[in-house]
Amino acid sequence: MTDFARARRMMVDGQIRTNGITDLPLIGAFATVERERFLPEQSRPFAYLDLDLPLDAAGPKGRRLVKPMVLAKLIQAAEIGEGDRVLDVGSATGYSSAILAALGAAVVALEEDAALAKFAADALAAAGTPGIKGVTGPLAAGWPKDAPYDAILLNGATEIAPQALLDQLGQGGRFVAIVGQAPIGKGTIYRRSGTHVSAFAGFDAVAPLLPGFAKPPAFAF
Repeated sequence: MTDFARARRMMVDGQIRTNGITDLPLIGAFATVERERFLPEQSRPFAYLDLDLPLDAAGPKGRRLVKPMVLAKLIQAAEIGEGDRVLDVGSATGYSSAILAALGAAVVALEEDAALAKFAADALAAAGTPGIKGVTGPLAAGWPKDAPYDAILLNGATEIAPQALLDQLGQGGRFVAIVGQAPIGKGTIYRRSGTHVSAFAGFDAVAPLLPGFAKPPAFAF
């Protein structure tokens, strides 16, 4: 039987602390939120491995839970503070939303797949996680009804700068995502100042490409 508490401590010490994660509340969130709760039963023994874990049993084929280290680096880059309004795009089974809520954020968890959204609602309810509003709709469209946001987290990779999401940032708002596909990807931070949004490439990382964020095919003669 898996000792999840021990595996979680090892994940924090071996994957989070050793990869430049210095934000103490964020480290505390990863140490307390039980990742195994947010996985299909057959995947739970692998909950704390350094892997993007498949969610096929919970939703559509091909969706994955982003590895803890990459998720932690994205959230640290987003500089989430107590009371921030955060849009979690591609929230999948709800793990990232639980981490954000543990930081004191008011979270809108956006998922386009109904099966994943239902799994997340059940998992978050079982974990007793407050401060999360689950919504369902196309990921690339964001959730303008509750905009503007202080931060937007994209739970995966994008090949494009998603304008619809950037338009939902408030003044000083941050959008974080992995830009590019394996084997080359960059953790990138977009920040709004006035009407201008600047992009800064922060760290090397790869993540699964989310639906709706692929580059349109180029026309070839």
